[in-house]
Amino acid sequence: MLTTSYGVGELIQAALDLGAERILIGCGDSGINDGGIGMAEALGIRFFDQNMNQIDVKKGAASLQEIDSIDLSRRDPRLDRTELDVACNWHNILCGVNGVARIFGPQKGAKDQQIALLEEGLEHYAAKIKETAGYCVREMPGGGASGGLGTGLQALLGAVLHPRFDLIMDYMDINDHLQKADLVLTAEGSIDFQTPRGKIPALVADKAKAFGKPVIAIAGTIGKDAQVNYYHGIDVFTSILQSPSSLEQVMEKTEEWVIDCTETTMRMLSVGFELAASVPSFVLNRKGIS
Repeated sequence: MLTTSYGVGELIQAALDLGAERILIGCGDSGINDGGIGMAEALGIRFFDQNMNQIDVKKGAASLQEIDSIDLSRRDPRLDRTELDVACNWHNILCGVNGVARIFGPQKGAKDQQIALLEEGLEHYAAKIKETAGYCVREMPGGGASGGLGTGLQALLGAVLHPRFDLIMDYMDINDHLQKADLVLTAEGSIDFQTPRGKIPALVADKAKAFGKPVIAIAGTIGKDAQVNYYHGIDVFTSILQSPSSLEQVMEKTEEWVIDCTETTMRMLSVGFELAASVPSFVLNRKGIS
């Protein structure tokens, strides 16, 4: 409720100060849900309540329902001559049943009452954006990325949103790597039912399957309905967690545990190879080994 995207705006401003002609912004996991209003304010855009008092958008998502008008007159003019490209999850939308507050709020720790408030705030914000900028953003692909930051970037800054995997492909030839690979390892913080909804591991797996490559996903945690990923190209997934741990312990041990988990995974593969060589009828299917 209280986190803000203001720092993202400061980073964009710093890039403009350094003379950047193109800025590439990645919208991934975040703890914000303010629709990008903090970012917008850092770049000169102002938000007012019905009494024409300027709203302190650094209060985060709690500010959304206070917005009565949006003033773009002081927006940093350098944005008009700077190319802004945003890599985001194309499946993330701002409002509704599949909106960012309802889908990702619980994952970030929001309770039911908070989720309802976040949703109401984003609906109100979407209406004000339509009044001000003429954009219909409620279900705009990518608009819900990073707590609605995608919406603020496109509607208020003039950025262009891109499916993130497509944009990444401009910088690396993953197909060449996949063709040469025997095995594909990918990773995610939490693998669950949302992974197939445009998350990178599922997109990597889809590409890998086009070349007939097996895919293993290493995850921080395994969440709700993670088994759905078996039908989206991921053959095996495993967690790095070794024991019940606090968040602080996990953060401290992440690198060590990723290494250990990867080694364990490869050792299990080695055992599998030995079994396959000694038992000709050895077959791994969705329900287990036969």
